[in-house]
Amino acid sequence: MNEPVHAASFTRTLRLKVKAESYPWLNAAAVEVNQVFNWVNETSAKAARPFACKPKWLSGFDLCYLSAGATKFFEKIGADTVQRICTEYAAKRRAAKRVRLRWRVSRGARRSLGWVPLKAASLKRRGSALRFCGKTFRVFERERLEGVKWRDGCFAQDAVGDWWLCLPVEIAVEQKDAPLQAVGIDLGLKEIAVTSAGERLEAGRWTHGLADKLAMAQRRGHKRQAKRIHRKAARQRADALHKFSRKMVDQYQNIAVGDVSSLKLVKTRMAKSVLDSGWGMLKQMLLYKGEHAGRSVRVVSERNTTRACSGCGSLTGPTGASMLVVRRWVCRACGDTHDRDVNAARNILAGSRCLTSVCGNESSDSSVPLSRLRKRRRETGTETMRTAA
Repeated sequence: MNEPVHAASFTRTLRLKVKAESYPWLNAAAVEVNQVFNWVNETSAKAARPFACKPKWLSGFDLCYLSAGATKFFEKIGADTVQRICTEYAAKRRAAKRVRLRWRVSRGARRSLGWVPLKAASLKRRGSALRFCGKTFRVFERERLEGVKWRDGCFAQDAVGDWWLCLPVEIAVEQKDAPLQAVGIDLGLKEIAVTSAGERLEAGRWTHGLADKLAMAQRRGHKRQAKRIHRKAARQRADALHKFSRKMVDQYQNIAVGDVSSLKLVKTRMAKSVLDSGWGMLKQMLLYKGEHAGRSVRVVSERNTTRACSGCGSLTGPTGASMLVVRRWVCRACGDTHDRDVNAARNILAGSRCLTSVCGNESSDSSVPLSRLRKRRRETGTETMRTAA
């Protein structure tokens, strides 16, 4: 029997590295962009807090009207870029709900990273290169732009100083049903993620592994080398999380993940390990990849998931910070032996089936306390074991 296939499309941002020959032009254009941004910032603040007249929050259209004819003062950027700066500023200020945003600094130790927005019509194909504002650009992996139609994007600079071309494009995909039904995922520090089927994503300790090299570079004053080390750790983390999230989305139709809070744990002594684990990144990857593939991804409350037995629901498991060293325990009520993380993942899966989702790409109609899920947990426990097998 053939699996049902559903055609769908989603927007994805292509990030292509610009070749170094264009860096001087982009650096000069970024300075002009900062000048326009700061002028828009000052103009909007004066209009919102005037001296004598009625205050007004300027929209993107108002700012574009006020900046008409400004391109004669700039050598690099054109009218399309000025308009994009105005509209982007209006959107960011509206989201921040502030009268004035932070200034963009062009020079010095606290300078802002380069940013040159563009409209889709301003970027043209010229053979194997691209053309923007009278300048020819060459990018790596240009074959990824073949046959696609991009939207408004930008040139963005990273902390190392490299420039990237970011273009949103619409990609069509075929959504197929996953071979397995459901899985629960428990997040931790020793293992970043453990599933109800027993699969594990070991903690890479990416920042810890590069700590000696980073300290040596910082002591010697090699700032650029230190930034490269930070970027290497971030890339290793993102690569591991991308592979794990893709594997989960490809295998399971329904995914439930615990709602552990990184913001609270970064205030403790475990802050470095929490930030190195990337729980927030993993949740976001599961959410957007699941949406693209037609999966159901839920973030479920994990209260008492470690203490509760996934077989009978009794709260006989280890509790408290002093009992974190206990990784395996035996339920005093039913006698089942549990792995701490796998048991928590099974309880998370049981909670998602009982509509205890707190956020995600699907809404919950009701919320059932974990203490009332004993009967349902017995049922889902057998289903989980059958699914894992």
